[in-house]
Amino acid sequence: MESISALRMRARSWFNGGTMSAMDDQITEGMKTAMKSKDTVALGALRGLKAALQNARLTKGSVTAELTPAEEQNVVRKQIKQREDAIALYAQAGRTEQVEKEQAEIGVLAALLPSEMTEAEILPVLEAVIAELGATSKKDMGRVMKEMQARTEGRAPGKLLSQLVGSRLN
Repeated sequence: MESISALRMRARSWFNGGTMSAMDDQITEGMKTAMKSKDTVALGALRGLKAALQNARLTKGSVTAELTPAEEQNVVRKQIKQREDAIALYAQAGRTEQVEKEQAEIGVLAALLPSEMTEAEILPVLEAVIAELGATSKKDMGRVMKEMQARTEGRAPGKLLSQLVGSRLN
């Protein structure tokens, strides 16, 4: 007779091609906690995220396809963006209870992302990229943005990056 932990590990391999990522583990633990505390908002957000990750795996090739941490973070960011768009629509319609629910879901999802870089952390990287690429005008903004996104590994908000690069490349 197999132990319960061995059965759990085997069951995980059935559903995820043999391994689970750290984010999958975080989501599963978060769902367990939300169920125990009867937190329907967190549970709904995590279930939606789990489905979105599964869809991303399917898009990549199969249910067992592995997503890189960067791809997983992009899925989380996309889920947050969807909720931000919904907040704008709900606020316009005067549905404050839905706005609060969406904001709470954003809080749950944001906890799964690494902390964002501050402007003070971004500026030295920006200066180095501009110097390396020899960028001097707005025409170089695309190249600088591409390199900045690669170097900040998704930890810097795109809007902030765009503002900083734009102001630096006058």
